[in-house]
Amino acid sequence: MDAVVKTSTREIAGSDDPAKALVENQHTVRPTRAEAEDAVRILLRWAGENPGREGLLDTPARVVKAYQELFRGYEQDGEEILSKVFEEVEGYDDMVLVKDIPFTSHCEHHMVPFVGRAHVAYYPNGGVVGLSKLARVVDVYARRLQTQETMTAQIANAIETTLKPRGIAVLIEAEHMCMSMRGVQKSGASTMTSRFTGLFSKPEEQARFFTLVRMSR
Repeated sequence: MDAVVKTSTREIAGSDDPAKALVENQHTVRPTRAEAEDAVRILLRWAGENPGREGLLDTPARVVKAYQELFRGYEQDGEEILSKVFEEVEGYDDMVLVKDIPFTSHCEHHMVPFVGRAHVAYYPNGGVVGLSKLARVVDVYARRLQTQETMTAQIANAIETTLKPRGIAVLIEAEHMCMSMRGVQKSGASTMTSRFTGLFSKPEEQARFFTLVRMSR
């Protein structure tokens, strides 16, 4: 740890923007579990609570454990999940669609949840992936601090990089707690984001995609 700090100090001293370099350095050094739990205690005190009372004694440890689960996407690689491709598909080259994939993510601006469903489709280009892999790649990017727009692009980019399909469609619908619990407090408002590439750039293909997504609802 000392070696890392000394190296980082020299880099910061020679940086054109020492403040920015310090922030970047802090990002690369992961706090210990004890430091994370202390941070939770500080937030509890800031909210007006007493971290020492019986009901909150174990809360810091529980929060840190929960964060490991809620943000496990940082430990996973979406492209790696999609890396195994099955080429024996008997010439199938039509749309593959997995719809209504439920997810929970957290807004990077307020660190409160947004919850919704993702619909992912692609046109194969010589191979397909296991259907569960599309759901898993949604989970990888959802389990991070996110904006819905970024998450939509990341899912599409991961599919593009690994499968090189003839077209990709990603549609995400979600309700953001930062809108329903705070701020304008508009419960039930839904946000939709989409990314279309390749064949899905054609209006008729987008129309077909939306029709299939809405079927049986």
